[in-house]
Amino acid sequence: MMGGTESPSAAYVGHMRNFAPHWPVWRIVRAAIYLVFAILPLLAAPPAQAQADGPIYTVAVDGVITRYTVGYLRRALSEAEAAQATALIIRLGGEGAVLRDVRGLAADIAAAQVPVVVYVAPSGTDSGAAGAWLLSAAHLAAMAPGTSFGVATPLAEPVTGVSVQVRDLFLAEVTRQIATWNRDRGRSDAWAARAASEGAIFTNEQAAALNPPAVDIVARDEQDLLVSLEGRAVTLEGGRQVILHTLGRAARPLEPSLWEQLLLLLSDPTIAFLLLVMAGVAIYAEFATPTVGVLAGIGSVLLISSLIGMLALPVQWLSFFGILIAFGLVATDLFVPSHGALTVVGLIVLVVSAITLFDAAQAPGVVVAFWAIALVALVVAGFAAVGVYMVVRTRSRPVTTGQEGMIDRLAEVRHRLAPEGMVFVDGALWRAVCESGAAEVGEYVRVTGVYDLRLTVRRQDDPPAG
Repeated sequence: MMGGTESPSAAYVGHMRNFAPHWPVWRIVRAAIYLVFAILPLLAAPPAQAQADGPIYTVAVDGVITRYTVGYLRRALSEAEAAQATALIIRLGGEGAVLRDVRGLAADIAAAQVPVVVYVAPSGTDSGAAGAWLLSAAHLAAMAPGTSFGVATPLAEPVTGVSVQVRDLFLAEVTRQIATWNRDRGRSDAWAARAASEGAIFTNEQAAALNPPAVDIVARDEQDLLVSLEGRAVTLEGGRQVILHTLGRAARPLEPSLWEQLLLLLSDPTIAFLLLVMAGVAIYAEFATPTVGVLAGIGSVLLISSLIGMLALPVQWLSFFGILIAFGLVATDLFVPSHGALTVVGLIVLVVSAITLFDAAQAPGVVVAFWAIALVALVVAGFAAVGVYMVVRTRSRPVTTGQEGMIDRLAEVRHRLAPEGMVFVDGALWRAVCESGAAEVGEYVRVTGVYDLRLTVRRQDDPPAG
């Protein structure tokens, strides 16, 4: 090169030398852009479905759903979550439920971290309000043929004494909750508003005929249910999806503990009523025939057991005290000459109080069995009849004790009655006066009266005095 002039090839080499360090930066930026576009579809896609291969648990609910039932089912739900169970199947076989308790249980089921299947069975079961609430909250709702859910009264009843506006807001919230649960599970929510405010009853055929259906599965028995659950996808709280694998598997029952069994038994409305009646009978028997506190102790235990059961139920305490008043009236009839009138009134009060013992608005289907009411009424009536008969018989029986009890008794003459002498009667000597002349020693005379420790007698062959 002449005159310091740079050749074109040298200039190009220098230019490329200055640009070369910038190539790695562009490559990194371009790779980052490609990576972002590759990840975006994955972020938009739903989470991968996990396979549930844990144990399958089942629990049976056959009585009234109270706070004690809810405690048992919550324990079962906790055990299922701890074991990462495939599913928890709740077989619902009873119709009565305390609304305040079943609402809380439904919320727990909806938020469960394992699939919960509520199965109304066996055939002929009317699950009532409990079925409407729990089927709505369940991840999968199943019914056996010939079953139903719902009641003819509102599914939710606010506390009495609230304004109309508060009541409407409460019913609207209940409707929204039931509808949301069903809608999220892909089930029909068209019935929610009417059931919450007015009441509605659906058989399994009616529920399955809705569009979309109000239940997911209609299964004859538990084995048929497990077959129908195979391969079904369940979305849990938080969006996690689970695919059920139940084909060819057996469910393991989660039995209530001994204490839970006792509480479930005591909270049965019929059992609580019978315990109250037996407590009243035992305490009354203690006062009638003192037994050094044995019957009183038994009555106290029965009364406490009855109250433990009733605390879980919406008791109308006016009816509770009506039962106590009824027993008081029957007991009073044994000492007051009312000729059975008080017993009749007491039985009427007893029957009416037993029928209205529990608040039907707060606990649809929670009633004392009619056979128990009839049995108690018959037993009390029989007991009162025997008591009245014994009292009347005692009053009409001749006096057999004391001086009055000696009248019409035979006495042996020990000292000649002329007309006064001594007679032997009832193991003692008495001064006696004969009403008809004299009586010789060894003769028998009949006592006709007692006056100032002196007897009046008459001979056996003499006619009675006018």
